[in-house]
This record gives sequence, structure tokens and C-alpha cells, in this order.
Amino acid sequence: MAPGTAPILVVDDDAVTRHILFDYLSRAGYQPVTASSGEEALERLKTLTPALVLLDLVLPDADGYEVLRAIRADDRVRDVPVVVLTALEGDEEIARAFEEGADDFLHKPFRNAELVARIRGQLRLRGYLVELAQKERDAAVLVELTQALASSLDIREILHTVVRRIAETVDVDRCSIIVAREGGGRGYVVAASDDAGVQNLPIELEKYPEIQTVLQTREPLTIEDARTHPLLDPVRASARYQSLTLLPIAHEDRALGVLFLRSLEGRGTLSDRELSFCQIAANATAVALRNARVLQQLRDETQALDSRAAQAETRVRSLEQYQVLFRSAADGMLVFDSRGTVRFVNPRGAEILEYPPEKIVGRPVFERVITEDLGAIDRAIAEVREGGTASIDVRVRRRHGGVGTIAISLSSLESDDDAQIVTFRDVTQDRENARELAKTRDFLTSLVESSPDAIVAADPRGMIIVWNRTAERVCGVSRDEVVGRVNVSAIYPPTVAQEIMRRLRDGERESGVGRLENFRTELITPSGEQIPIHLSAAIVREGDKEAGTVGIFSDLRDRIFMEQRLAAAQQQLAMSERQSLVAQLAGTAAHELNQPLTSIMGYAELWKKRSPDDALAQRTTTVIIQEAERMADIVRKLGSMSRLETIQYVGNTQIFDLNANVATADRRESEPPSERKPSE
Repeated sequence: MAPGTAPILVVDDDAVTRHILFDYLSRAGYQPVTASSGEEALERLKTLTPALVLLDLVLPDADGYEVLRAIRADDRVRDVPVVVLTALEGDEEIARAFEEGADDFLHKPFRNAELVARIRGQLRLRGYLVELAQKERDAAVLVELTQALASSLDIREILHTVVRRIAETVDVDRCSIIVAREGGGRGYVVAASDDAGVQNLPIELEKYPEIQTVLQTREPLTIEDARTHPLLDPVRASARYQSLTLLPIAHEDRALGVLFLRSLEGRGTLSDRELSFCQIAANATAVALRNARVLQQLRDETQALDSRAAQAETRVRSLEQYQVLFRSAADGMLVFDSRGTVRFVNPRGAEILEYPPEKIVGRPVFERVITEDLGAIDRAIAEVREGGTASIDVRVRRRHGGVGTIAISLSSLESDDDAQIVTFRDVTQDRENARELAKTRDFLTSLVESSPDAIVAADPRGMIIVWNRTAERVCGVSRDEVVGRVNVSAIYPPTVAQEIMRRLRDGERESGVGRLENFRTELITPSGEQIPIHLSAAIVREGDKEAGTVGIFSDLRDRIFMEQRLAAAQQQLAMSERQSLVAQLAGTAAHELNQPLTSIMGYAELWKKRSPDDALAQRTTTVIIQEAERMADIVRKLGSMSRLETIQYVGNTQIFDLNANVATADRRESEPPSERKPSE
């Protein structure tokens, strides 16, 4: 059995597990349907026939064993394979599951490949059993048709039984028998599966090249798509049926007619088994027609037309049977004719339309629908007249102002070709709620995706289920590579994930809230790079049950880089201040030395003038003056510009106060580093 042919029912009370299974099965090509409890599963099975059931044993309300017993006791679904999917480990649990009717057993946590392989194996086995049972049913139907063809004297009843049973067995929308006049261009539809009243309906064979081909070749013909097949190019208008299968009704070397099977869009062509079944039925029909000698009678008879009065009477009787249904239906229901006039409306319909029945019957059926939606209704009516059904939403004007939304479904009355029935309900609030939910969902999704921080969520088993764009950018891994594939512990260094969960659970025990804020740690990328982060995390609960965890982390690489640059800048500033201080000290020293040097030079000059005859004094004072002048030249080169503390010097000149600044330096050295100003 190919994926997607029938839904797979997933029964598990854990929302995260249901989400993961739904995602796995959808990507594998299946159509998952979920149920969160045993009671919900049993309710779904009343209307759903799944291809397979994935069943957890531990469930609220009815447990997995009770669901198993109910499945095996229901003739409609008793053969559906059941794969038990549970965390229970005991051998007695496994044995009990198989005793209750399980077909396979798979432990949680499971591997995706193993789960899909088990499902395919069970579906393949089920397909073999279904095919064998179908062959047995085909044989039984052929025996039934052969007996009917051999025993009944009413050939029309026989032929209608044949086409009806063939249509039911091979599941086509219409099966008919067309007989042809030998050498003529006219044929007759003598039986149709969907209309017991068809008798000898004449058709011009030139408009049916497919029938002519089968009559001439006496070979089966299959047309997969009537809308594109070249054989139908000369007569194609608007093809109602997509798939056509024609088989010759032949006796000896003569084709008496054609068994014509037609299917609407989506059915596809018949299988080899179905073709073989239909050919056997066609051969048996040919023998019956030949032996009963009714072929000429079927060719010559024409379809009797009922009088208009009889048709009207039949139409009224067909509508009367709907009266009880109309009155008790919870949905609005009305019937309108080919002119678009309302014939009947039930009480609920009048309530929804806000008018009494006498104000609705006899009025145009869609007169209160806003103009923009009338085109959709016309298309839906055309689809119904082609043999289908249609369901659409339309907007209607309220009696007391405003616009509402109603969901309508249209179909034809089987007993009246030109009448159509409409069921409808007021869905104004439902659609508004759906729009609001969609907005909220889109907003939350946008919020998560546009967050400047990385957001990661995991299920109770630790598997990642949310991975936003920032997480992709920070870690360099796309969400497709991690969601449902990677355990959240893999993105942290060893033991860090356990430490985070320990702190969350400690907080939950102490304060009732499992939350962690501004936790400094690191992430590990697939390339092995360690990324410093600040992490805030919390445990997510659904009621009293832990549903998973969520973490929000900020990348600290830019912040650490800025801190390093700031430290370097501060170090550079400190170095500049030291250099400035050295320059100021040099200038101050020059100021401090200026006065002593002036005094020395003055006293030396005085000594030299007072001892003109003393050669030793003259030489000594000369050396003193020369060295003082050399020292003065050095002082002039040093210069002085200081922003440190100064004292009054000659006139208004301010020079460096060594005593005051030495005291200040001593005080700063005694202060703790945390209390010093940046310039210190």
C-alpha cells in the first residue's frame, strides 16, 4: 500500500509526541490524524477507517488496551493493523498488548527510520490480505451475476443488476451497457448503474468514437484522461468524466455491444484484477443476451416519457420525504429549482436567514448574498449539475444591518434533476475566531523569528522543536538540520545541559517556578567553536504536565570584544597620563631648580668680584658659573607646563608643588583600586 492512500490514526496523550509523529508521518508521505485520549480515538473510529493505528498504552480515560479491544470488536475496523508505541518496558505489558490484538510493538524513544519501516511492513501485509479478500469478493459477485443472468426472465432487471454490482465492485461512478445495431450508426443505452429508469436510450455512435473503436476491434480500451486523449478530439466539449474503460460484449465473432465504465477525477484507471473481473462479467452478459433472444426487442424499444403531471407528482413525493429531516436538522436546509426559486426551507434555515419561512419560499434563493460572492455560487451550482457537490463560504446581508458569513453545501436531489438542496450554517464567529487565531499564530511566529536573541525549545525528551533565525545565525546550523533530529544537550559542553536542568528543577522545588536567568555558559557549534552566551531558561508546562523547556540566549562575543577594546583603551589612556605626568614633573623640576641656580650664579659672581686677586677663587668661581650656566641651559630645555598642584613663585607665576602632590600620591596609593578615578 502506497503512502497517503488512507489516514494513519496517532493516539498519544503527549502533545509533543503527537506533534513529532505528525511531522514524521507527513514527511514520509502519509496522512496522520491525531487523538489525545482513548475516548477521542474511539470517537474518531466511529467515522474514520484508518490504514493503521499508532497507539500509546498509557492514556487518560480509556487506556490503550481498551482501545485495542474496541477495535478488534468492531467489524468495520477489526482488520486495521495496530502498532503499539509506548515507553512501558515490562515483558508482561508486551505480551498483554499482543493478546489484546496488537500487530507490532515499538518502544519510546523510537527512531524515525524504524517507525516508518514498521508502518510500511504492516501496510504491505494488510495490502496482501485486502487483495486476497477482494479476489474472493470478485469471485462471489461473478457467481451472483452468473446465477442472475441464468435464472431471471426480466432482462432489464438483470442488466441493471449487472451494471450496479459492477460499479460497486470496481468503484466507478457510472457503469452502462450500450448495444449497437448491426451495420447502423445508432446505439442504445439499455442499462445504467446510476439510473434504474434508463431503457433503450438512443445515442448517435458518431459522437462516441471510443465506443465505435471497441465495437470494431473487439478489444478493451482504457482512456486515462478523456480531456486530453486524441481519440476524443473531434467530439470533445466539456468532459464530465476523466477516466473511461470500455470492454466489448462479444459472442463468438460478433460484438453485441460495449460495457462502458466511467469515473470522475481522482479515480484513475482500473487495475488488472478489475479489468479481468469486468471482462468476465461482459462475456457472461453477452451469453445471456444471446440466449434470451431479446437483443432485437432492446434495439426497437424506445424510452417511455412520463407526462409533465406525473413528473410533478413524483417531484412532490420526492420532496415530502425530506420534510421530517428538514424540521429536525440542526443546520439550515432549503431546496431551490432550476430558476433559482426557493421551494422549501426548514425552521433552522429561517432562523439563520432572520426571516420567517413565508418570506423565503418563492423568493430568489441567493438574493441576500453580496454581489462579490455570486460568481462563486454560480461556479458551485455548475459543479453540482455536473454530478458533484460543492461547499463554499459566502457573505450575506443581515436583516438588521451588517454582513455575516455562512458556510453552504450544495447537492442535487436524486429524484429531481432540476432541483438542488442547500445546507448551511452561520459561521461568522467561527471564521472571525479562525482569523484571530491565525493572526495570533503569525504574530507569535514573527516574534520568535525576529527576536535579536536566539530562542530554542525542546520536548520532554530533549529533542529540539523550535530553532529561530538568530539561533541559525549564531550556531551556523539551519532549523531543518536540528528540529526533531538533535537533542538540546548536544549544543552545550559536556554536563552543562544537566546542570541547567538541575538548576531549573531546584528553582521549581523552591519557588514553584522552574526558571533560570543570566546564566553564563557556552554553546558548541558543529565546527567545534565555543560561543560564550548569557542564558535564560524555563520549564514549560501544560497544566500539571511538563511539556518541554525553552531557552533564550544572547551571544556575548561582541560584548567581550568591546570589553577587550575598552580595556586596551583604558590601558593606553593610563600610559598617556603617565607620560604626561613625567613631562609635568620634568617641567616642575625645572621650575624648582631655577631659583637655586640663580642664587648659585649670583653668589659666584659676587665672590668673583670680591676676590679679584685670589687666583684660586677666580678659577673656582669661573667653574661654578660655567657649570651653573650649563645646568640652567638644561632647565630651560625641560620647560614646564603642569596641571598638578602649584604654589606661588616669583610674581604671579605658579609652579609645581612637590610637597602637596607627593601627599596626594601617597593618599591615592592607600585607596582600594575600585575607588580610584579613571585618571588615577
